[in-house]
Amino acid sequence: MTSLHLGGGLADRSRWTPRECSIAKAMEAVGNRSAMLLIREAFYGTTRFDDFATRVGITQASAAARLKQLTELGIFARRPYQEPGQRTRYEYVLTPMGEALLPVAVALMKWGDEYLQDGKGGPVELLEESTDEPVDVAVRGASGRELSVDDITLRPGARYRRPRPESADPQPEG
Repeated sequence: MTSLHLGGGLADRSRWTPRECSIAKAMEAVGNRSAMLLIREAFYGTTRFDDFATRVGITQASAAARLKQLTELGIFARRPYQEPGQRTRYEYVLTPMGEALLPVAVALMKWGDEYLQDGKGGPVELLEESTDEPVDVAVRGASGRELSVDDITLRPGARYRRPRPESADPQPEG
């Protein structure tokens, strides 16, 4: 089985637990079907409440609850609009935090296209506007090289690393 390399004291998995896991926090925020489909619809250009509920296929009560939660998290922002002769209403637009979910949405779409569509491909394609070439997602290092799971080391994040003990014999500066 392929797995990440565990470094920085993580190799002994019995000595640590994934507290404060970012994946767990992200799944708590956007990890259910209606949340991801509302985000998908925002990427497709949907902004109006009724359109979100209809296009996602959920009740207005469910749409209201999820949009409220996603707005409170900072993924959506509410923006007022008013049709002539109508009361002021609100549309929902992605914030930069919401737009940062584009690679996640694309990765889920591509995974679903490959593994859940009976080998027939997905119902829609993502194409680069200027070239008409397919869009893809990949994990890349700072060098730009595409990485596989075997190329990646997992270690504690900077705020969770233990400070290194200072040397007993400090070296003079200068």
